[in-house]
Amino acid sequence: MADWVIRLIEQSGYLGIGFLMFLETIFPPIPSEVIMPVAGVAAGQGKLSYGLVVASGTAGAMLGNIVWYLAARALGIARLEPIVRRWGRWLTITWPELQRAEHWFRKNGTFFVFLGRLLPTVRSLVSVPAGLLKMRFLTFVIASTLGTAGWTAILAGAGYKLGESYRDIDKVIGPASNAILIVLAIGYVHRLWTHRNIDPATGTVKPGDPPA
Repeated sequence: MADWVIRLIEQSGYLGIGFLMFLETIFPPIPSEVIMPVAGVAAGQGKLSYGLVVASGTAGAMLGNIVWYLAARALGIARLEPIVRRWGRWLTITWPELQRAEHWFRKNGTFFVFLGRLLPTVRSLVSVPAGLLKMRFLTFVIASTLGTAGWTAILAGAGYKLGESYRDIDKVIGPASNAILIVLAIGYVHRLWTHRNIDPATGTVKPGDPPA
């Protein structure tokens, strides 16, 4: 995957970096862990400016973040109620839990969005709860931009310092991303088991079913 990323950045420069980071946000299997270190290498070689590399990567990612936020906001939490009531067993969430999450997000959403942008794998998903729970757009943009800029600066900086050894970065961040995916998968299986007898509409144990 790195080869075509290298070619696109060499041919398109900052525009290519922004485009790739936009795609990475919309389609997470295109990893920022490859895109930004490659761009950082180009900056280290004097072909690009490090500051503009970070700015273009952040701008591209933020465009994708805003697309996801607006799509989730258009859906809205109210429209989720019939989905949760019907499919909450597999979503491992109940309607009362979602209402409590909305209350929690109003108080802690800014930190959640900022921190989420700094976590591999998770960072591309943060826009969805922010949009669903109608986080203020300006707050979302500020928190997302700060976190996204931090993430792109770290990756680009690693490429800048390591030069042609940028592939070593993915050897570290790649396993970290996989570890987070494994933890999320284990968490999902656990919640699936504990929610097996829970009524998703009320959050209580279904009549006649033993407690989970």
